[in-house]
Amino acid sequence: MGKRIFLSPPLMNGTETEYINSAFKSNRVAPFGHNTELFERSVRNYLGCRHSLALSSGTAGIHISLRYLGVEPGDVVFCSSLTFAASCMPILYECAEPVFIDSDSDSWNMSPSALRTALERYSALGRLPKAVVVADIYGLPAKYDEILSICVEFKVPVVEDAAEALGSAYKGKMCGTYGDIGVLSFNSNKIITTSGGGMVVTDIDGATDKMKYWSAQSREPLPYYEHREIGYNYRLSDICAGIGRGQMNSIERYIERRREINGFYRREFAGYPVSFPNEIVGAKSNCWLSVILIENGVPPSMVIEALERDNIEARRCWKPMSRQPVFKDCEFFACPGADNSSVGDELFAKGLCLPSGTAMDDEDLRRIVGIVKKAIT
Repeated sequence: MGKRIFLSPPLMNGTETEYINSAFKSNRVAPFGHNTELFERSVRNYLGCRHSLALSSGTAGIHISLRYLGVEPGDVVFCSSLTFAASCMPILYECAEPVFIDSDSDSWNMSPSALRTALERYSALGRLPKAVVVADIYGLPAKYDEILSICVEFKVPVVEDAAEALGSAYKGKMCGTYGDIGVLSFNSNKIITTSGGGMVVTDIDGATDKMKYWSAQSREPLPYYEHREIGYNYRLSDICAGIGRGQMNSIERYIERRREINGFYRREFAGYPVSFPNEIVGAKSNCWLSVILIENGVPPSMVIEALERDNIEARRCWKPMSRQPVFKDCEFFACPGADNSSVGDELFAKGLCLPSGTAMDDEDLRRIVGIVKKAIT
């Protein structure tokens, strides 16, 4: 059995230790320290946005963004169906109702036509959503020119879940900056990591000030503890922010390598019953994960088992939220013209996430490709 190959492990560049040690030396290991400020600034500068707030997770970022946009019990929030549960679980934290929107086969992200159908339906009911949460899955940008135009027409704000898409871009603009509010994740398997953490980014003046207040338990600026609003412990420690500062030094190199890995897979699987998502016109993906669709009926689970026998981790494509038992009573709008019940269902049935770790070498890649080729033929 060969060495263990993980799906998307973190890669440290060495500078993280310098920033972590600076926090120890200054005894500023709590949240909102020097590292946190500089990490937030580096992400702002990289994305070209005006405001940023480091938090304990991307999930916290989505939750606090929805609260800022006024989501309350009984409200409706639209959300991508093909995504990780963190995109939609925070809707329930505010006792609101998720409504799921299918993907389209071009972008693998929210279908503009399904979104329009849903907005027309809910507009007629007098229940327009308080927000639309659009996820950029696997680093693939959504069709933001169409999606934002529709949301402006119906006067509904957008939360962009760019947890998987830091460094991806669409028509010259960085993912994370398309929504009224964008949310990033720095979980250990992402393009860059803080071990665990997230960030809210926006151009709305005052938004991150309010979110920062909530994230620190809504403590009033008084010489004693007073709380006039519900708050949360959503802060990011200065130690974790130091890791993020170091990781930002290598983000372009990491993205370049992930794109090289994706290119390797595309060349090696040419002529095999395998397809890849296309980058839609104007998009550049960070290729966070390389995902294939197995087109000859071989179950992805069979390939995963073959890889695991050789100590290699792989994973199914996201199971749509509309198919999750916890959301069984939520409404779902399929992409018009989907071959099966939905585009998301088809991607889940055929999709396989291949190891995409930045540190993999070509020997690792050849080992993976050899096993996959044998399993699918």
